[in-house]
Amino acid sequence: MKSPASSGSPPRRSPRRGILALAGLLCLGLAILGWVLPIVPATPFLLLAAWLFARSSPRLHRWLRENRLFGRYLRDYADGRGLPWTWKVGALVLIWSSVALSLALFARAWWLRLLILGMAAGVSWYLLRLPTPPRNGNGGQ
Repeated sequence: MKSPASSGSPPRRSPRRGILALAGLLCLGLAILGWVLPIVPATPFLLLAAWLFARSSPRLHRWLRENRLFGRYLRDYADGRGLPWTWKVGALVLIWSSVALSLALFARAWWLRLLILGMAAGVSWYLLRLPTPPRNGNGGQ
């Protein structure tokens, strides 16, 4: 008996992959808005879109990594060269704005406030420790 993988037929698409791909497209749209609107940071949405595409569509993931607008940033991040300073600032502004809103409107319990602050501090620390690639070829920031 032949397995589906060895039968030569294309793999079946699962609903999960379709949902992940649609979520990736939504995140990509938000990342593009982030390039146009200063209040919407592009970084977290672009990284999330890449993650979603990597798990749902090799074709979309490859297209995004080779894209002339976003590809360089994704490749730099994936290859350990970090994120541009402006992207770090945008991500930090989004994180801490969300934290402030959550603390003011939703988190009433002291332990929940502490948990939210701890997670935001951890992510901020991670972002700030990422390398920042030079803006131009001569090594200047």
